Amino acid sequence: MSDKHILLIDDEETIQEVVQVGIEIETGWQVAIASSGIEGIAVAASQQPDAILLDVMMPEMDGISTLSQLKANAKTQSIPVILLTAKTQAGDKNLFQSLGVVGVITKPFNSMTLASRIATMLQWEL
Repeated sequence: MSDKHILLIDDEETIQEVVQVGIEIETGWQVAIASSGIEGIAVAASQQPDAILLDVMMPEMDGISTLSQLKANAKTQSIPVILLTAKTQAGDKNLFQSLGVVGVITKPFNSMTLASRIATMLQWEL
């Protein structure tokens, strides 16, 4: 088992549960949860996770704004970010890749393959 620590920033409780339970059971990685961009930025700065899973569409502060604040903060700018999104248009994907994320996972995703997709994107051993 690994001692990786992932921060999930997503406002949907169902997604939070599926991601946290699935990843922790399958890999042993710890998953912290933030329900908003503002909370996620604070948690990322204080906990220094190994990676961040970031929802694109959230109320108040969306994922793109959250990402730009994470990248602007010296404490969080080097943490790899994977976007979670229901946006699947080619233009959206090109925009997301240009923002410096390590990958994009489209919702809905298969919870059984989520951990392996994350590991592949981050080049982590499972």
